[in-house]
Amino acid sequence: MPLAEVADIQLDYERSGSGEPLLLIMGMSGTALHWGEPFLAELRREFEVIVFDHRGVGASTQLHGAVTIAQMAEDASGLLSAIGIDSAHVLGISMGGMIAQELALAHPGQIRTLTLGCTYCGGEGSALAAPEVMQRLGEAMMSGDRQLALRVAWEINVSAQFAADADAYARFLAISEQRAVAVPVVMAQLQACTAHDTRERLAGLQADTLVIHGSADQLLPALNGRLIASLIPGSELEMLEDIGHLFFWERPQYAAELIINHSAVHA
Repeated sequence: MPLAEVADIQLDYERSGSGEPLLLIMGMSGTALHWGEPFLAELRREFEVIVFDHRGVGASTQLHGAVTIAQMAEDASGLLSAIGIDSAHVLGISMGGMIAQELALAHPGQIRTLTLGCTYCGGEGSALAAPEVMQRLGEAMMSGDRQLALRVAWEINVSAQFAADADAYARFLAISEQRAVAVPVVMAQLQACTAHDTRERLAGLQADTLVIHGSADQLLPALNGRLIASLIPGSELEMLEDIGHLFFWERPQYAAELIINHSAVHA
């Protein structure tokens, strides 16, 4: 993956496919590889797909200390400018959806359409993962047992039925082995997510917006998707029944179709 000069940092990115540009913004502890080939392959049929690693991840500039969602939104904006793209369709999932909210609010002219997946706006009525879910994840991450941490992360991020899919888990493990994200970076991202709050500003979001959420999401409960859709004027909500946080792993073809159709309707 090449490196783009974005302000005072470098971001590792990749462009593939053809068509109108689609910027994908990954979530907490994820890398550009975590989109999964089945989902990316579907998107490449209609878009030039741009994926990248956040600061502190992969070959992007190392992260030392804290980072905010707004800073990462400026990174995404700067990446588009650095690679010569005036505007793009944007998909952000989880933490990436928080970044996409800030990007759309700060730089509306860069957004053709916006898709917010399995994400959170903060403020009254929103909810992070239940304490028992966070405790289980935290204990696994701090155990020193990388295999345990990956297994628990997998089980929290997908539905119970999909978690039992051995082939899917093998693909997830292979990706995690290729490009690990350091625990201090994950913790800095977690703190950024906890501080995120766009609730009172979403009424001013101008982009044509699709909200996608799985009803079985343990990491960011489904009420967050419903709340965000209620706050963004004219937005559409697609609730995926019995699907977990990583909806694009569980339903890659359908998720891609939703994004393709959304971009076409609002072209």
